[in-house]
Amino acid sequence: MKIRILTIGQKMPDWVQTGFDDYFKRIQPFVQTQIIELPMAKRGKNDSDTDIQKYCIQEGSSILQTLKPQEQLIALEVNGRHLTTEKLANTMQHWMQDGQDIALAIGGPDGLSDEVRQKAKWHWSLSDLTLPHPLVRIVLIEQLYRAMTVIHNHPYHRA
Repeated sequence: MKIRILTIGQKMPDWVQTGFDDYFKRIQPFVQTQIIELPMAKRGKNDSDTDIQKYCIQEGSSILQTLKPQEQLIALEVNGRHLTTEKLANTMQHWMQDGQDIALAIGGPDGLSDEVRQKAKWHWSLSDLTLPHPLVRIVLIEQLYRAMTVIHNHPYHRA
């Protein structure tokens, strides 16, 4: 199993990069993980709803073009499935047993396009709260790492 994080946006603040890099290094012995940063559509100051929809479509197209044929796409969004750490670990264990490669899509500031949502095998919510895009990266990689430590009986996770 391989995990790729397909995310819209580049050049994160230092605190985001530091937090992400810490968990990214920790997860590598458990599962090969990669982050693919895709450019965000250029936005104006007074964008209309039509403009915003156009940006989502453009960013969604970028995500789908980056997706590999053998990858199962999972869309991260507020209205997705809620998972406990143990349920995530169980799900990841099934992916590993099936040899399933996973692509996790993080949309831009206006979310994911309808095309990405429709292509996704399922939708995952990290929280009922709307999280800022940079924070999603850190929360996601930490939760993936935490689930892997549960699978491998590592003492990091304490229920």
